[in-house]
This record gives sequence, C-alpha cells and structure tokens, in this order.
Amino acid sequence: MATKVKIHTDEGDILVKLYDETPKHRDNFIKLVKDCFYNGTLFHRVIKDFMIQGGDPDSIGAPAGKMLGTGGPGYNIPAEILYPQFFHKRGALSAARLGDDMNPERESSGSQFYIVWGQKYNSGQIRQIEKQMQMQQEQAVFDRLVAEHRSEIMELRRNRNRAGLQELQDRLNAETHAICKEMPKATLTSEQVEAYTTIGGTPHLDGQYTVFGEVVDGLDVVERIQSCKTLRGDRPQSDISMTMELVEE
Repeated sequence: MATKVKIHTDEGDILVKLYDETPKHRDNFIKLVKDCFYNGTLFHRVIKDFMIQGGDPDSIGAPAGKMLGTGGPGYNIPAEILYPQFFHKRGALSAARLGDDMNPERESSGSQFYIVWGQKYNSGQIRQIEKQMQMQQEQAVFDRLVAEHRSEIMELRRNRNRAGLQELQDRLNAETHAICKEMPKATLTSEQVEAYTTIGGTPHLDGQYTVFGEVVDGLDVVERIQSCKTLRGDRPQSDISMTMELVEE
C-alpha cells in the first residue's frame, strides 16, 4: 500500500501519496515528516496557474519581506526522473532543485517540493508543445555532436578559420537531421494528452524534475493556495504554514 502524507495548511488539508518507484525521494520525505521537519514551514513561493512550493526550513517564523527559497537540510537527493511514467499533471508532487547550469545532474533539493497546478491545454496547444519537444530533441543531438567535436572547433577558432567552422556546422547539422530522422519523434503519451487537456498541468517541466507523488485529496486546497495574493519573490501576502503527518506506510 502506498505511503500517504497529510499536509495540514491554513487553507485546509492536502493528502498526497508517495510513489514507491522513487524510493530515495519517498524515504527522504517520510524521514522528514517523522522528524517534524516541515512543521511550521511556509508555502513560500506561489505562482498562480503554475504551482505552490514549500519545504524551506528558513521559512519558519520568517519575518515579512525576507527572501526565501535557499534553505534545506544540507544535502541533495539523486534525481529519480521517471518520465514519461510520471509527469507534471495537476496535483503532481515534485522535488524542487537548482537549475541545470549549477546542477547538471538534476539532483533534487533535500526538502523543498512543489505541487503542480498549471493550466488546461487545447489540441492546438498540445501540437505546439510536441513541436517544441521535437525541436529540443534535435537541439540535444546537435549539442552532443558539438561536444564530441569540441577540440576541432577550438582549433578552428584559434586559427580564425571561419570557412572551416561554417563547413563543420553544416556537417553537424546534416548529421543531426540524419540521426533525428531515425529516432522516434518526441511526443506526449496518450495519458499525458488526456491529463493536460482535461485536468491540466505544466508539461514544459516534464523530464526536468523528479515527480515523486501526487495529490489524492485536497486539490481544492491547492487551488485556493495558488490563487492567493503574493508579494515580492512570489511569497504569499499572508503566510500559509503547514504541518505534516504520516497517514499510512
């Protein structure tokens, strides 16, 4: 039976289940709940039609105006990104993290999490999302080829050989197209399309962050929180604190 955690907030209770398929995140979340780590923390970052984020220990008793979002337990969690099995549908429980430039392994924050709200998409928007996915797929292939030819590129740059650089770029572009032609096109699964067109979510985050659970009761509470008035840094104007308890294990 899946482990469930009840998040008590000033706006009501949110019940989440944790996925067994992401055991590092599951076990860490259970440990923090048992240690009362989250009790008194705030939903410190709220963006309407996007998500609500919490889990920063520095938010406990934080005075008005204090910038939040950098606190944690002092460690990160290795990524457990199981895409497309788990994706950013409305109600998804996901781990926050630093960006790729500082965190190329996409390790998760040891404590900060967010719950997805997002928006609903029509069929035209879904097609556009898939087009962007295919462009990103092609860019990833090109970037890999560039990395493989890094020494050659640096040598051409040192020699200011513009013609050689252009010739290499044309060759890598052609190779990219040839590789992508043989690859399955990046598309959303039927489950994703169903979710994003009926309940909503944030598909642009898919495959980038670890989704380790989902809301099973209390989406109305998430809706109220994501609709609250916010100040600088997306912090709610009125503090929304939480406590957590393990429901079953």
